[in-house]
Parts: sequence; C-alpha cells; structure tokens
Amino acid sequence: MSTIKLYVPRDSAALALGADDTATALAAEAARRGINIELVRNGSRGLFWLEPLVEVATAQGRVAYGPVQAEDVPALLDALLAGVEHPLCHGLTDDIPYLKNQERLTFARVGITDPLSLDDYQAHEGFAGLRKALALSGNDIVQAVLDSGLRGRGGAAFPAGIKWRTVAQAQAAQKYVVCNADEGDSGTFSDRMVLEDDPYMLIEGMTIAGLAVGATEGYIYIRSEYPHAVAVMNEAMARATAAGFLGDNILGSGKAFRLQVRKAAGAYVCGEETAMLESIEGKRGVVRAKPPLPALAGLFGQPTVINNVITLATVPVILARGAAFYAGYGMGRSRGTLPFQLAGNLKFGGLVEKAFGLTLNQLLHDFGGGSASGRPLRAVQVGGPLGAYLPPAQFDTPLDYEAFAALGAVVGHGGVVAFDDSVDMAEQARYAMEFCAIESCGKCTPCRIGSTRGVEVIQRIQQRQDSPQQIELLRDLCDTMLHGSLCAMGGMTPYPVLSALNHFPEDFDGAGE
Repeated sequence: MSTIKLYVPRDSAALALGADDTATALAAEAARRGINIELVRNGSRGLFWLEPLVEVATAQGRVAYGPVQAEDVPALLDALLAGVEHPLCHGLTDDIPYLKNQERLTFARVGITDPLSLDDYQAHEGFAGLRKALALSGNDIVQAVLDSGLRGRGGAAFPAGIKWRTVAQAQAAQKYVVCNADEGDSGTFSDRMVLEDDPYMLIEGMTIAGLAVGATEGYIYIRSEYPHAVAVMNEAMARATAAGFLGDNILGSGKAFRLQVRKAAGAYVCGEETAMLESIEGKRGVVRAKPPLPALAGLFGQPTVINNVITLATVPVILARGAAFYAGYGMGRSRGTLPFQLAGNLKFGGLVEKAFGLTLNQLLHDFGGGSASGRPLRAVQVGGPLGAYLPPAQFDTPLDYEAFAALGAVVGHGGVVAFDDSVDMAEQARYAMEFCAIESCGKCTPCRIGSTRGVEVIQRIQQRQDSPQQIELLRDLCDTMLHGSLCAMGGMTPYPVLSALNHFPEDFDGAGE
C-alpha cells in the first residue's frame, strides 16, 4: 500500500483547538489498521474556524478536511481509503475562496511547509533573497528596500529603507538589528504565525538587514506569552547556524551575523522600541526620550535597526523578486501587502494577506463572513487597543495608511476586531483608558495620571453625573494626552476614546460634538 501524506498544523491556534490530539489519533489509527502514513506538522493556513485542519496530499493537490477532532479520525480514514466524500471535506485547500482570493507574498509558505525543515524552506524560494543580498553592497540592499516602498508594519509605518540608511551611514564598531516580536495588540497574531510557522523567513530577513547596515549581532524580542514561538525560533536558529545560514561565515561569504532570542517582560509598553531596548539591556521597560534616535544610539548605545516581525519577514521576497515586483502591489504610499488579522465578532476569523487598497467592508464580509452572532456590525477597531473605532459609515475606506490617518485612525499592525450592535461604546472607551493606566510605564505625567483620571471621568459620564461638563473635560484630557505624552502609549489612547465619543454619542448620553 502506498503511503498517505497528511498535514496537521503545529501552530498555537491549532494546538489550542486540539491539533495534537488529532495528530496522535491519526498516527494510532493508521498503525492499528496497518496503513502507512507520513505525518507532517505544518504551520496553520490561517483559516482558524477550520482548525484543526487536516490536509491530505493527492495527485491534484492538497485536500482540506476540518475541523477534525480526534473522534473524527476513524471515519475520515474510512473515507480516504474508500475514496469517497466526507462531510468535513472542503475540496482542494488552494481553491477555498478565503485562501484563493488572497495575495500571499510574506505568507506564501505559511501552512505549506514544515516550519523547521530547511529543505522545505529552500524548495519554496527560501534564502534566495539572502543569496542575492550576499552579492550586493550594503548600499544596494538599502536601495532595494527603499525602492520597494516597504514601511514599518509595526504601527508607525515609517519607511524601512530610510531607517536602514541612517544606520548604514552611522559610524560605529558594533551595530545591531533588533526584531520587535512583542506582539501585544488585541486581535493580532501575524507575528506569532511567522515565528511559529515560517521562522527561517525572519532569520533571513534579519540577516539581510545585518548585511545592509553592517550589523553582526541581532536580537529577537519575543513576548513571554508565546512559548511555542520562543522554542521554534531557538531551534530554527540552531539549525540555520549549523547549515551556515547564520554565524561567523554566512554561506562561505566571510560575512558574519549572529542571532539570539530574548523573552519579553510581559509589559505592553515594551512594544515601544526604546522601552524594548531598555528591557533587552536588562533594565525596567521604560520609554527613553528622543533624540537620540535608536538608529544612531540604540541598543547598548550603538546604531540599531529596529523593525517588527512582518517588516523584516517581508525583506526576503523583496530581494528575491526585486523591488519593482513588491512595489507593484498596493496604493499611494502604501506599497505591498499586509497580513490583516480578523478577530472579534466575525464568522470567519483568521489571517488575510492582501495588497493595500481593499476596504474594511471587503475584509469584514467577503472574508470575515459578517458577524458570528448574526447581528449587524456596529463598530470595528483597527490597529490594536489604541486604534480608533470606525462606524459602518467608514467601512468603505480603503485600507491605506494615509486614508486612515485622514480619519484620525491607524492601520497599525493590521489587527481588525469587530463588534456587533450589542456593544456599549462608552464601556469600550473606558476600557481604553483603563488599559493605558495598567500598561503605562509611568515615566510621563500625561499618560500615567491622565489615563487614571480618564477612567474616572468616563465612569462619571456612564453614571450620568453632570455629563456635558464631564464630556468637555474628557476631550480636554485627551488633547493633553495626545500632545503631551512621551510615546504612543499615552499619545494614542485618545484615538479609541475620541472615536467612540464622536461616532457613537448616544452611548455617552448624547455626547457628540
């Protein structure tokens, strides 16, 4: 009998939904029946409502079955052996509309390969970008990133090439590349998926960054709540070093780049780049005043490239296929693609990589399938807990950095959290202030004190205590936090508060402007 090749994800989302039990059941049932199977633990395809998603290799391509629990395994094997349909079958995985309608550049391998297989990685264009980079000068690599239009995917959307050029031109005996993998925004998981499901892509991107700017040391700062990601990255780094893709002599080029993982401190503010540097240095995660910029005086006082996971993971495809290829996606100054993460009250939560320019409506309905509750969607928060709440009237806005900025909103890390019409927006505004109060590093007064006072003011509004005056006070407080805070923690907390106040005044006792 020929061997049946099966894929069961090892991604955290799949594990949380029982993927290990499914894999164990498949192996045990196949052994009991004397069937030869090859079980590959791949990454998740990002269709989380179908996890655990079992794929079966066929002559036509991989066929998807899901969600497959351990108790579904005997009937599934019966169907496979008899060559008949099974109710959990979704046909060819690549033809599922949710996947077929995406534009996966950064996530091209995710869910397809064994995350720790160097052979798998290289069979799917892995290290092609690094090999090209080794033949270029640092300036040429920087120019390619500039020409691609790649902007930071961590929230600020600063052009990556400009940051790299600044570090490249700085004079120093030691330079660093730091990856901010402290993915703390609610409803976001694209960084985790890269770390767990395609770790060599991040290793390759960081190595290319090191070659570009003359850095020989790199750090990946991974949030402590991601134990699987930490384990996978450490294993991937060890294998990449043994194979010559990392270390003192990359692919025999005589060039060096070494990497290490640092586990994060469990504080949201450590996602701010300077607080992260303090944490890596072994100090309390407190925001630094700028200048100096980290590009000139960053980790241990040396010139440092700091980008988030998706930014660095996007670099290999830019080098492999050329800057013009990547810049050919997107709109305006928002070039390329972004992995949007659909969460909250949506029927089909998961990862959707698309070029900039599609609308929220397309994401929410064409991919997300509308609300899971069946009720109308009332508000969507884009860009994490400090992102603005958008009402249905703004759902047709194109997902573009400038278009969102014009609304007083942010695309940020691409997290999309949806709420139906049962949501209390005054309570959401209070939560934003409370989140800031809990997570503030405490260094600056507007954030430390302002957020605490903000919670009190919103509670008085909720209790209908002198609401008009309290609303005026809340707006004044938001203005102070917006313009007076040292970093985005306090500076962006007004975004969700003011958007809730402006777009949903009825929840604040008629508080609109």
